Amino acid sequence: MGVRAVTRGVEKVVGVEKLIEAVRGGRAEEVPALLEGLGAAERRTVLAELKSLRTEVRGWEQKRPTEAAEVRRALYVAGAGCHPGAAGAATWLGGRDLLAWRSEDGGLVLRVVAGLPPEWLADVAGRLAARPAVAEHSYELIRGLVERSGRPVPATDGYVLGWAWQFRSGSRWRRSFEGPTLLERLREDPQTPALVVHALSMAESPDQLTWTVTEAPHAHWPTAVAALVAEGMVDRAAVLDAAVSRLLRGGRPRDLRFPLDVLRLVEPTAAEFRERIPDLVGMTADTPSPIAGYAQEVLTELAEEGALSTAALAEMTSAVLFRTEKKLVRAQLTLVGKALARDPGAADELLPAVAEVFGNEDTDLQGRALKLVARHLSAVDDSVRRELAAQAGLLSPAHRQTAVALFGEALEEEPGFPYEEILPPVPEAQPVGPPASTVEELVEDLLAKGVSEDPVRFERALDGLVRHAHRDRESVARAVREAFTTASWQEPYHFSYDFRALHAVLAGLLGLLEPSWIEDRRAREPESTACFHEALTGIRDARLWEASALIGTDALPLLLASPTVSTGGIDPLVLVERLRAYRDAGVEPAPADLAQALLRVLRTGPDAGRAEEEASALGTVAGRRLGAWLRADEPLAATVRFLGREEDRSLETWSVFQRLVVELADRAVVREEFPPAFRWLGGTLETAPRRCYHWVTGGAHWAPILPADREVLAACFVPSLARGSSRETTEPLTGLAEAEGRVGRAVAVALALALGAGDADDRLRAVDALLVLASRGDLDGRQVGEELAWLVAEGSVKPNRLADAARTAAITGAYGTVWAVLGAALPGLLGGGKPVRGLGEVLAVAADCVERCGARGDLPGLDGVASGKGSSQLVVQAKRLRDALCP
Repeated sequence: MGVRAVTRGVEKVVGVEKLIEAVRGGRAEEVPALLEGLGAAERRTVLAELKSLRTEVRGWEQKRPTEAAEVRRALYVAGAGCHPGAAGAATWLGGRDLLAWRSEDGGLVLRVVAGLPPEWLADVAGRLAARPAVAEHSYELIRGLVERSGRPVPATDGYVLGWAWQFRSGSRWRRSFEGPTLLERLREDPQTPALVVHALSMAESPDQLTWTVTEAPHAHWPTAVAALVAEGMVDRAAVLDAAVSRLLRGGRPRDLRFPLDVLRLVEPTAAEFRERIPDLVGMTADTPSPIAGYAQEVLTELAEEGALSTAALAEMTSAVLFRTEKKLVRAQLTLVGKALARDPGAADELLPAVAEVFGNEDTDLQGRALKLVARHLSAVDDSVRRELAAQAGLLSPAHRQTAVALFGEALEEEPGFPYEEILPPVPEAQPVGPPASTVEELVEDLLAKGVSEDPVRFERALDGLVRHAHRDRESVARAVREAFTTASWQEPYHFSYDFRALHAVLAGLLGLLEPSWIEDRRAREPESTACFHEALTGIRDARLWEASALIGTDALPLLLASPTVSTGGIDPLVLVERLRAYRDAGVEPAPADLAQALLRVLRTGPDAGRAEEEASALGTVAGRRLGAWLRADEPLAATVRFLGREEDRSLETWSVFQRLVVELADRAVVREEFPPAFRWLGGTLETAPRRCYHWVTGGAHWAPILPADREVLAACFVPSLARGSSRETTEPLTGLAEAEGRVGRAVAVALALALGAGDADDRLRAVDALLVLASRGDLDGRQVGEELAWLVAEGSVKPNRLADAARTAAITGAYGTVWAVLGAALPGLLGGGKPVRGLGEVLAVAADCVERCGARGDLPGLDGVASGKGSSQLVVQAKRLRDALCP
C-alpha cells in the first residue's frame, strides 16, 4: 500500500473521529464541512455511531436538557448526510425527538445532501411532505429539496401549513405592516397557484387563512386570492371547484370560512353557478347554517332567473325543509310559493317536498306549509293528494281541524288508542369484567387509547395492575419498562402539573418517586374553602397515591374499591368476600381503598341485609365498619339553597352561582374514621358560596366516586352547572341518573340548570338524564319545574334553551313527562309582571305536549296572557295551550 493511500486512510479515520466529536459536542454548524471528505463506507460507520448516540441522548432529558438539545441538533444534520437511502434519510429527518430542529436547520441539511442525485432529493421531499406534522415544521427543507430536484410542488396539508406560516409577518397582532403586502408576496411565489388551491380543500384551514378583514386587513387571504384569480395567476375554475367541494364536505364553521369568503369575493357568474347546481343543492342539506344559507341564496337567484329545474328545486326543498333552522325553512317555503305562482304545474313535484314540514317540531312552520299546500292542492293529481293527506297525519293537533277540512275523507282518522308515554328502558348496570388474566393483556389495557377517560376501563386496568404486581412484581415492572417511556416519571413535576393517574401508580411500581413525596400527597386534605371539583378529584388522587406507595407489596394484594357494576357501585356481598380475603391473609385494608369501597357499596339492594350480617361476623375492624355503614339510613347527606335577594339588598347584582350554598351534613364517622382526602364529606368544607377556577374536566370520574349517594353527588356538581362558563359540565349527569340513593332538591336543581345549558350537547345529556330518571320512577317533575320557574325568571336559564331541551325530550314520546315539568314551571312565569322574553317558545312546546298526552286542567296565569291582543308567539301559543287544556 502506498504512502498516499495510507495517508488518505488515516485522514478518513481522523475525519470520522472529528465528525463524531463535533456531533457529541453539539456543534451542528461544523457538520457539513466535516462530512465533505467522507466516503460511503465512512458515512456508514458514522451512521452506526449516530444511532447509538441518539439512543444515549434520550436518557439525558431530565439531567442534561440543554446539552441533549444541542446534540440532537447536530444529530439531525449529520444523520441526513450519512443515510445512503432516501427512505432512511426521511425517517431520520422525521424523527419525533428531532422535531425542535426541523425548522431551524433546514439550510444545514441542504448543504450536506447537496451532491446527491435529484431523484434522491425528490424522494426525500415527497416522503417528508406526506407526513403532516413533519412537513409543517420541515417546510424550508422540503422546499429546498423540491427546488433542487425539480419535482412538482408537494401540495400536502403539512406543507401548506408550513408555507402559510411563512406569511405570518402580516398577522393580526401587528398594528402596522412594513414591506411587501400579502398579495405581493403571494404573487412573487411560483408555488402559490398550486398551494392556494390545495389550501382551499384542506379539512382544517391554517389559522392565517381564517382571519377576517377586521383582524388583519393587510393580510386577508381571501382578498389576496380573489385578486390573484382576477389577474389569472391562479386558475379560476380550479379555485371554484376546490372551494365548492370543500363547502360541500361540511365541517367546523371556522374551517369553512376561508373557502366561503373566497367564493364570495371571486363572485362566480350565473353560468359558473349553473355548472355546479348539484353541489349547491348538496350544500343546503348537511352543511353548517351559514354555508346552507349561502347556497340557498345562490339557488334562489338561479330559480328567479328560470335557471333552476323543478326537479332540482324539489330536491333542494326536501333538503332544506329537513333542517332545523327556522329562517332557512321559512325562506324555502317562500321560494316554493313564488315558483308555484309562476308555474302551477310544478305542484306535483314540489308539494310532496313541502309536506316534509308537517312533521316539523314548530307548529307555526307546520301552519305555513299547510297554507301553501292548500293554496295549490287543486293542481295535483289524486295520487299526490293521497300522499299529502298521509303526510298530514304528522301535523300537530292544533292543525287537525284545518287538515280535515282540506283533505276530507282522504285524511286518515286519528287512532282511538289512549295516549301511552314512551320512556327509555330502565338502564341496568352492567357487570364489570374481570381484570386481565396475563401480563401481556394487562399492558394492552394500560396502553389502550382513552383508558384514563373511561371510568370502567380505568378501574379494570388499575385492578389488574395491582393484582399482577402482587403476584409477580418483577415481571410487571419489566413489561412496563418495555412498553412505556418512563424518563419523565422520575420527576415529581410530571405529576404535579400534568397528573396522569396510571402513570403515578406505574412510577410507584418502578420505584421512581421518593416515598416521602408520595406520602405527602396521600395525607393531603382539601382546605375548608376548596371547591367540590378539587375535593372530588382529591379523593381519586389520594387513592392512586396510596396504590403508588403500596403496589407490589403484601399490603395491597387486591383493590377493595374496584367496582363490580358499570355505575361504579360494588355488590355488598362481593365486598364482604374481599374483606374476608384480607382477613385470611392477615392484611389490614389500605385506608383510602377501604374508604372508597364504603362510598361505592350499594346499600339498597336485596343482598344488603345479608351482607351487613356477614360483614359484622368477620370479626375485623373493617368488617364492623362495613356493617355499620350498611345499617346507616343516610351515612352522607347534603342540602342546596340560594341566598335570597329579597332578604339582602347587597345580593342584588349577585349571580345564581354567587348565591349558591351547598352544605354537607355533619357526619362524625366520616370525619373521624376516613382518611384526610375524604373528610370533607363529613361536613368540613365551609358552606359559604365559593368560586371555582378550574376548567371542569373529568366529570365522568365523579359519579363512580359516590354511586350510592345521588343527592350528595348532585350537590357537588351543582356549582359547576350554576357557573355555566364551560362546556361538558353536564357530563356527570349520566352517572347521576343511573346512581342509587335519595333524590331531593340538589338533583332537581342540577337538572334544571342542565336543561338550560348553553351548549347543545350539554342539554342533550340533561335530556337523557331526565328521561332515565323518569323511566326509573325517580323523577320529581314538579320540583324540577319549580326550580326552572325561578331560574328562568331571574335569567340564569334562557327560555329558548329550555324550549330546545324540552322539545328534544318530548319528541322521544315523553310528552307527559315534559308536561309534568313545564306545567309546574309555567305558573311562576305567567303570573305577576311582564312575561319573560322568549317564553312563547316554551309555551309552544307545552301546548304540543298537552295536545299529545291529553292533559286537562287550569294553569294559573294562562288566561291573562291568552286574552292579550296581537299575534305574537306568546299570545298565539298561550291561546293554543289554553284551548288544549280546556277543549
